[in-house]
Amino acid sequence: MGKIKTVLISQPKPTLVNSPFFELQKKRKLKMDFVPFIHVKEATLKEIRLQKLDLSKFSSIILTSRYAVDHFFRICERMRFKVPDSMKYFCQSEAVAFYLQKYVVYRKRKIYVGKRSFEELCPVISKHKDESFLLPTTDKLKPEVPKLLESLDIKWKRCIFYKTVISDLSNLSDVTYDVLVFFSPSGIESLFHNFPEFKQNGTKIAVFGSITKKAVEEKGLSVDIYAPSPKFPSMTMALDNYISKKNKK
Repeated sequence: MGKIKTVLISQPKPTLVNSPFFELQKKRKLKMDFVPFIHVKEATLKEIRLQKLDLSKFSSIILTSRYAVDHFFRICERMRFKVPDSMKYFCQSEAVAFYLQKYVVYRKRKIYVGKRSFEELCPVISKHKDESFLLPTTDKLKPEVPKLLESLDIKWKRCIFYKTVISDLSNLSDVTYDVLVFFSPSGIESLFHNFPEFKQNGTKIAVFGSITKKAVEEKGLSVDIYAPSPKFPSMTMALDNYISKKNKK
């Protein structure tokens, strides 16, 4: 295989003009396309009510993503529930906490932030054992999340506020890329749902996270680029390192 010239990112195009992906694209002179392999569909009010949710019973919210933020406040509005000023917000990362400002006045709320992973947020949550926590999630939740929460001996409830749906990728049927980049097992599921006969051949596969890596390998594919790692904590750093070496040959 020759130089890396084309990369497909299985996520929506970043909204930030200074995204590291755009910087990498320019630096390595790549053709980089962004195509979400999965998309989010909101749960209906009927589906929420079937989960016997009473928003007034919770004093704290655990937010793992911007989707969780959007759909929590969507449901509150639809259910005509005024979120009390005393509500505590536990955000998995700074990015999620920053996004929360779309809905609340940041400096006037009790907001607690983890570093990056859910596991890193757990010690913060465990310091508030008297709280009642709501975890708004997608229908496809990483199995370690409920396991970690159970281990904290806290009062919590999960409620599915939105669903992860496979996207139609038929427009990619005649297109090939040097590198495919995945961030979740759902992306791999979407790939094989759309292209059941997919063969890796010379295509390089980049994955983020051990669970995604496992999903790729279970399909008989090889992982060529992996993040995060101590040396390459982000996907763009791992891609940059791999492409710089590959394109020197």
